[in-house]
Amino acid sequence: MGKKLYVGNLPYSVNDQKLSDLFASVGEVVSAKVITDHDSGRSKGFGFVEMANDGDAQKAISKLDGYDIDGRNLRVNEARPKEERR
Repeated sequence: MGKKLYVGNLPYSVNDQKLSDLFASVGEVVSAKVITDHDSGRSKGFGFVEMANDGDAQKAISKLDGYDIDGRNLRVNEARPKEERR
């Protein structure tokens, strides 16, 4: 089963494809999504990547957490479950 990762501190220039390509360099990517503002469509600076298996996810965390992209150090860790909104 795949594991979902949170990717923070993304440069605004990174889109879904760039995010997927970056993580594909360390393992099999199931999906990659940069979160955007509803009104402007501009990146919010974070996203989520689902890796095909736990081994690839752990490899991605160890290799890409702190990775410099356009002068920003990525934050990569396991995504937490979405909290319920009232």
